[in-house]
Amino acid sequence: MTHSASSALAHPVTDGVGAGFASLLRSWREAGDARAPIVMGIVNVTPDSFSDGGHFFRTEAAIEHGLRLHDEGAAILDVGGESTRANAEPVAADEEIRRILPVIEALTANGILVSVDTMKAEVARAAISAGAQILNDVRGLLGDPEMAEVAARTGAGVIAMHNQGIFGSAKPMEFDPVAGCIAFFRRALEVAHEAGVAEDRLVLDPGFGFGKSPEQNLQILARFGELGALGLPLLAGTSRKSFIAKVAGADDTERLAGTLATNVVAALAGAAIVRVHDVAEHVAAMRIAAAIRGAGTSG
Repeated sequence: MTHSASSALAHPVTDGVGAGFASLLRSWREAGDARAPIVMGIVNVTPDSFSDGGHFFRTEAAIEHGLRLHDEGAAILDVGGESTRANAEPVAADEEIRRILPVIEALTANGILVSVDTMKAEVARAAISAGAQILNDVRGLLGDPEMAEVAARTGAGVIAMHNQGIFGSAKPMEFDPVAGCIAFFRRALEVAHEAGVAEDRLVLDPGFGFGKSPEQNLQILARFGELGALGLPLLAGTSRKSFIAKVAGADDTERLAGTLATNVVAALAGAAIVRVHDVAEHVAAMRIAAAIRGAGTSG
């Protein structure tokens, strides 16, 4: 199947839980060259995530953090209950559900668009029942065979991330990393199409930091625009990743400047969404990047 921007919008679904996400993406598309990427804030309800593990593990702390990120300008909050860092302990579905459901329920009760960061269809179903509208699948629909069916049946939005199944690893991909991402996405989109996932709410994520060397992360970022060949919106998820510290020579806790730099590059290359820990700084940076991009195409 050939995917293009026109085919992705040919038969939009106007209902289902992902309708709000589809509307957000449509507004982004229609804003033209001066459009700012959508800022997605990260809410990790985990004791062991690589950057902020344990800070928001308590339900009340996670809810408060999510509300603060929303107030800072996050259009989407991505709630996850299982770390995908290197050597992280796997989390059973029932425990993952226990962690995230009260957070999702509280955030969506405040009218916030919520994504669930999970690789398990069982967790995705529970999250949607609690109010989540988007499935952020770190296995890109090629892990749990029921994930695409959950999205299709509910009309949920889908973020399909490139992942060879190597979490938090700097093991290099074989051959050209951009071509590898595109080949992976083609398989994921076939799965989505066969299940009946609405294409007006599909987003692709190259999976920075997942089974890629630092050099390959930089190559993908430098050629980010090439990932648009499939005609679907792209998400950049570089926030606080280890390759930033490696290049900048920064301490593990000092990655904001490098993260901002990578996301400005992604924005200038046409990213639709940036997934970040530091929302307020990125809202401002994305507006500047959008103004620069718009100025370059005017006149």
